[in-house]
Amino acid sequence: MILYRSSENYNFLKSIAILLLLVICKRSGAQPLIDLSKFDKMSGVSVKASKQLININWPAGKVGDGKLILDLEQAMPLFKSIGLSKGSNFKEIASGLDPAYILTIGKRTLDPKSGGWDVFFDRVPLKPYQSYPVEFNKHSASVISSGSHTIIRISDMHASTFKGALEITLYNGSPLFNVAAVMATEADSTAILYDAGLVSKGQTWQNISWANVKNELQTTPVKQEKAAINQEVKYRTIIGQSKKGSLALFPPPHQYFYPLDEAFNLKFTWYGQNYGGKIPGFGIGIRQDPLGDKRYVPWFNAPPETLQRLNFFCLIGAEAPAQILEEVKKFTHGDTYVPIPGHKTMASHFHNEFIMDVVLKGLPVPENPEFKEVFKKTGVNIVHLAEFHGPGHPQGPDEERLKELHALHEQCARLSDDDFLLLPGEEPNNFYGGHWLSFFPKPVNWIMSRKEGTPFVTTDPMYGKVYRIANKDEMLKLLEMENGLAWTAHARTKASTGYPDAYKDESFYKSATFMGAAWKAIPADLSLPTLSKRVLNLLDDMSNWGLKKHVIGESDIFSITQQNEMYAHLNVNYLQLDKLPDFKDGWKPVLDAMRQGRFFVSTGEVLLPDFTVNGKKSGEIAQVDRSGVTKVVLSANWTFPLSFAEIISGDGNKVYRERVNLNYTKAFGKSKFEFKANMKGRKWVRIELWDIAANGAFTQPVWLQ
Repeated sequence: MILYRSSENYNFLKSIAILLLLVICKRSGAQPLIDLSKFDKMSGVSVKASKQLININWPAGKVGDGKLILDLEQAMPLFKSIGLSKGSNFKEIASGLDPAYILTIGKRTLDPKSGGWDVFFDRVPLKPYQSYPVEFNKHSASVISSGSHTIIRISDMHASTFKGALEITLYNGSPLFNVAAVMATEADSTAILYDAGLVSKGQTWQNISWANVKNELQTTPVKQEKAAINQEVKYRTIIGQSKKGSLALFPPPHQYFYPLDEAFNLKFTWYGQNYGGKIPGFGIGIRQDPLGDKRYVPWFNAPPETLQRLNFFCLIGAEAPAQILEEVKKFTHGDTYVPIPGHKTMASHFHNEFIMDVVLKGLPVPENPEFKEVFKKTGVNIVHLAEFHGPGHPQGPDEERLKELHALHEQCARLSDDDFLLLPGEEPNNFYGGHWLSFFPKPVNWIMSRKEGTPFVTTDPMYGKVYRIANKDEMLKLLEMENGLAWTAHARTKASTGYPDAYKDESFYKSATFMGAAWKAIPADLSLPTLSKRVLNLLDDMSNWGLKKHVIGESDIFSITQQNEMYAHLNVNYLQLDKLPDFKDGWKPVLDAMRQGRFFVSTGEVLLPDFTVNGKKSGEIAQVDRSGVTKVVLSANWTFPLSFAEIISGDGNKVYRERVNLNYTKAFGKSKFEFKANMKGRKWVRIELWDIAANGAFTQPVWLQ
């Protein structure tokens, strides 16, 4: 049977079909896709997805459960609600907040002579750069379980050539969460900065609080229309207080601070309306000054196709700002390096120039200089200086040089006490190539030049024995005679680009007087789960070169003041020492611990009080049987949850890495880890331990045979 349709009926049915299609498309656009396929229902976290809302509860430790309600409706704030619940008692800490980012994009100068991507001598803000608000389009979301972490990924975000997604990471056992714009670019030679925070169109906060640089809590009532201001703070933290509690916002304590010569406090937080003219609404957040310290300002590396994590942390609590700040401070031990039995903390490479700028300038010499108080409050037991780096007369005239050294030794002796050693040291720029640091176990008078006909050693009636050095052979001789140490400063970058590689076959490098190199987080790259690998990779190379060399941590900064953001730029060496030597008796035990590799390096949040390989500690020789099965034991303490441990080893040619996932750990832990590793054919092994904020610690090698 054939059915005939009028054109009117056909057009009517066609119109209905189109209308239905439009309704379906509109409904699908109003309800973003929420993918729960990678969420583990046994993780202790509960997730409910309803239309455009994601409701998440996670165990937050002693405070109860954390609760987020996320709204994927494009026109609505993402954080519909942030709160805490304990039993039937729920407290909403904040509502109506959006994450906000400004991405500043500049040009990296990539020159092999300056280290390529390891460059420090770059002045990015003196070249054209531009700042972009990061656009956020909430098309889809997924919830992913990863150990004790829960990640909510919401797509997409973009700014200029950068594209990616937002990631919110919750940590079981803590009211802490991380908010990150994870983005990449295909553009080459890119350097970046980012500012970030939480903003609201309505009034969320009653008060804004922070600690000033004198460690005094400051609180100001919120004036919703007040233009945003940049705020100088201590502990890198800004706090919003509502009727029911507080939210503290802060960056990763070290990762957020790209390397500079000065640790100036550049007002790293902000609060107020319309920040930077690019973020509408009232907000609180973190920021960087594009001009840095106005010396060399390299910003962050952003190599092509690397996922840069522009992130900040939030800690929530039902308490007032003073109490929530105390909880934030626990993550960095109050910006101090805590004591460990059988260890003393040493920080190295400071161009404070106290001698030239104060003592020999005729200014009043303070009984307790500010820099000493800063170090002692930070928990540093031993400070190794790098004086006369610019000012001073290292090469003479002899009278000036000896006067300067005498003043240095005299002040170091005066300022040392029972729990603090201030030790003389310098950063010579001659004899060996590149820059390197010198360290003697007692005061030594030496001049970095020798005229023809002048003896290598003389006796001065006022200063005693004096060495005059003409070349690298005499430098080595001096170090051997006085049991001193030398090592490459800022290896493979700055003025040491190409070193120690260029002199690894020289006699002075092969000698026991040459310790190795020093580590500082140069360059900075937010795509890495660690701080800089530049000198860590060098440690592996040096170990494969076949000599027992070591790497200490160095800070390489100039002024040391209470106002500075010191902790972000510091690292320390935990030396295996039961007690501090007395200055007047010399400090040979300090150099012995360094020479023998009896120490670990830490940013402060991750500590490694014990590390053995088949029962042998770092710097020692462990026996490995024919099977190669080796027992690695690591005792660790941490504040932020751990991310992973990495067992690094080498066979004299290749470097091997075995990563052990530790994302099941929770904040503020202490544990003894035992790993089985196959070390067949390996000649050395060491370990690194990193947390979720890219804070970490690393050991020195254990040598294998």
